[in-house]
Amino acid sequence: MPDLTAVFTELRAIMAPYAAQLDVKKDDPSELYVDTLHLQKNKKPLFFGAVQLRKSFVSFHLMPVYMKPELLQGLSPSLKARMQGKSCFNFSEVDESLFKELASLAKAGFASYKAQGFV
Repeated sequence: MPDLTAVFTELRAIMAPYAAQLDVKKDDPSELYVDTLHLQKNKKPLFFGAVQLRKSFVSFHLMPVYMKPELLQGLSPSLKARMQGKSCFNFSEVDESLFKELASLAKAGFASYKAQGFV
């Protein structure tokens, strides 16, 4: 069984700088869930991202790539293979090179939200 705690810790560290600037809805040993303060037409806050410890993997959700799919252009095939759906990446082990790429993607996603006035 892989050490998912280490995976969660590494992925949480990628999300944490943005959480500090946004609205943290949940932050515990198994999940970091972050919304923006921007309210949508339905009066609910706009989701930014989350890191969730699951039974056999850790999920990294990044909503800006759903809203602006062009952020995924140039994504490595290795990271793209980790995608589940349009804005979620699953990992079962620490992969420093993919985590570095994911950190760059998160930075671009935050900048995109900022440019659109959501942050």
